[in-house]
Amino acid sequence: MTDENSSKETSGNNKNCGGKKKAMLAYGVIQISATVLSAISLAAIALGFCAVKQESKAFNGCVEEVIAEGKTNSQAVRFCNGGN
Repeated sequence: MTDENSSKETSGNNKNCGGKKKAMLAYGVIQISATVLSAISLAAIALGFCAVKQESKAFNGCVEEVIAEGKTNSQAVRFCNGGN
């Protein structure tokens, strides 16, 4: 009788442990997915900064050219922003 009772208790624990394993596996997959998504987002932000840097260089070059033509700083900025 003792062997039967202990085997029943053990099989009950295995069922309970199986649910915990599935939950932990799901948690791990979600955690890894969140980490990968975060890394992709950071890469996208970094690429966005590269584009802003290039646009800034182009804008500064435009301002310098207009100032070289004899206009004031404010007139140059207004012109490079699309104004008259």
